Formats: sequence, structure tokens, C-alpha cells
Amino acid sequence: MPSLFDPIRLGSLDLPNRILMAPLTRGRSTREHVPTPIMAEYYAQRAGAGLIITEATGISQEGLGWPYAPGIWNEAQVEAWKPIVKAVHDKGGRIALQLWHMGYLVHPDFLGGQPPVSSSARTAPDEAHTYEGKKPYGEARALREDEIPRLLADYENAAKNAVAAGFDGVQIHAANGYLIDEFLRDGANKRTDRYGGSIENRVRLLTKIAQTVAGVVGPERTGIRFSPNGPIQGVDDSDPHAVFGLAAEVMARIGLAYIELREPGPNGTFGKATVAPVAPTIKKAFGGPVILNCDYDGPKAQAAVESGEADAIAFGRPYLANPDLPERIAEGAPLNKDDMKTWYSQGPEGYVDYPTLSQAKAA
Repeated sequence: MPSLFDPIRLGSLDLPNRILMAPLTRGRSTREHVPTPIMAEYYAQRAGAGLIITEATGISQEGLGWPYAPGIWNEAQVEAWKPIVKAVHDKGGRIALQLWHMGYLVHPDFLGGQPPVSSSARTAPDEAHTYEGKKPYGEARALREDEIPRLLADYENAAKNAVAAGFDGVQIHAANGYLIDEFLRDGANKRTDRYGGSIENRVRLLTKIAQTVAGVVGPERTGIRFSPNGPIQGVDDSDPHAVFGLAAEVMARIGLAYIELREPGPNGTFGKATVAPVAPTIKKAFGGPVILNCDYDGPKAQAAVESGEADAIAFGRPYLANPDLPERIAEGAPLNKDDMKTWYSQGPEGYVDYPTLSQAKAA
């Protein structure tokens, strides 16, 4: 039986265990979206993960609408990421950068008052986090077809910068209602051109982005994240098994290293499933490693790996407060509880001050 603590190969990456750190937005960069030194300490503390997938990182200013989130589109950001990557490597860890375009979830405040872009002209539900507090979203405009080459160039630039910063790989963020998801799902995509309508058309932008990124980083160092089985941030689909099944087939043809899925159950903490799990459809269509993520604890994760339902598990919230999560899972030890008030704050509190198991025992 496979175990969470067995090694696994994802593309060209050999991982010592199957406990991955999922992307977790933390808001510790500058207002110019430049990473800060404290981030090196945070990620190095969690280097025991089989693979760290960084917090979502903007490929361009157009695509980044979260206060104090990091970017990867300019030289200052690249230089600031380098010591973070080195700190993880010095601890024996592996780290991949998640590439992010937020689509219609970018507030105009981040764009000098200009509207964000999406698959179609529409407005996100709820409110956006801005530097002045929460505000209603503005209406997005449909990304023009003649703008697609510019978008692909932004992904290419970000991928080149990730390589320059020393990352072991990248993950394309195609989940959670952000730009790629807005093109994939018919609840958001109302286009009538080559990027809308049929499932084949809606997968077209994803395909071009994956080809572009893999062409820079190498498909064997490129992964992707989907969130297929329920509405999220105003984005949903009428037939997710069909659209994500085709998306997985295309990712296999491009040769991507793995697919990570954020797929909650019917009573998920953040988001609820509205259809049967899509993961089996994706796993069959992809044929390579599939990583599941959502509301797992150690025993549930081990059961999913043993059964073959998943090849590895990505843990999100447990990694906030437990830098030594693999050790705690191995020992069946209790987990530190995270403090939601410090998820997106800018200081060390609730970021680098959670004790390891050995520190807690010594206290």
C-alpha cells in the first residue's frame, strides 16, 4: 500500500513524501508586490513538505488585485524571491511558484481605476479586499481576442522570471474563479468567438497558457490547479465532468507533471460540491499524478493515497499554524490552531511564530 511518507516523482521532481503545501495567500509582500525577507523564514520553516507550492503570485499588475500579495513580473520581485527560494533549498526543500491572474476579481483600485478583464463583461459577487478595506467589485470587460498574445506574453515573462529566481517548477492557477477558470466554465464564459461556446473553445485559452509556460519551464516542471466541482466566486459550469475531462486530456498531451484539485465535499469548509466528484474523471483522462486538496487530515489523506484515489495530498490551512506538518501527521500529534485574524496581516504574528512539535514539547 502506498503511504503519505513514500517518495513520489512529479515530472522531473523527486519528492521525499506525498504531503504537499498548498498555495496560501498571506499578504506579507510590499504595496509594490515585492516579496519581503520574512517570507524566507516562513517558507524555510515548512521545507519538510514534499513540495511547497507558493502563495498565488501575480503574473502582471493587470492580474493582481490582492493587497500585499507578491508578483513575479519585474526585476525587483525576481531578486526578492531569490533568497526565499535559497532558504528553502538550504533546508533541503523544493518549491514551485504559483502563477496567478485574478481576472474579474481584480478591483479597479489596483488598475488606476480601469476595469479588470474577464472572459465576458460581468461583475464578481461579494466584495474585494483593497488597501482601503473591502469594496464592491467593479464590472469587468471582456478580454478582446487581439489581447490574447499580450496575455500569453505576460505568462511567458512570469515563467522566465520564475526560472531566474531559482524555483524548482511552477503551477498554473486555473482554479477558484480566476481568469482561466472564467474562460473554462460556461457560467462565466458567454463569448461567441473562438474562446467561447463549445467546450473545445473554452479550453483553448488554458491550452495556450499551458503550452506557453511549459515551453519556458519545461512541461516536466509545470503543474496546474483546477477547482472543478462547484461554484466559487461566482463561477460555475453546467457540465464540469466534460469540460475538466477534456482539460485534463489536453494537459496530458502537453506533458504536464501533475494536476492539483481543490475539490470540496458536499459540506466543504470553503465551498460546497454541487456535483459528484470530478477527480476520478480527471485522473482517468490525465493518466499522471493527481493531487487532492480540501479538508483533509492525516488519516483521511492516508486513506486517499492508499486507495489510489490520490497520488498525494496538498494541505492548506493545516500548514498555516504547523510548519512541521509531516512530522505531526507521522506521530498523530495534535495540530496548532491557526488564528484567522493573522491570515493576511503584515507582521510576524501568526506567520513565523507557530511552534514546532519539538518546541512545544520543550516548552
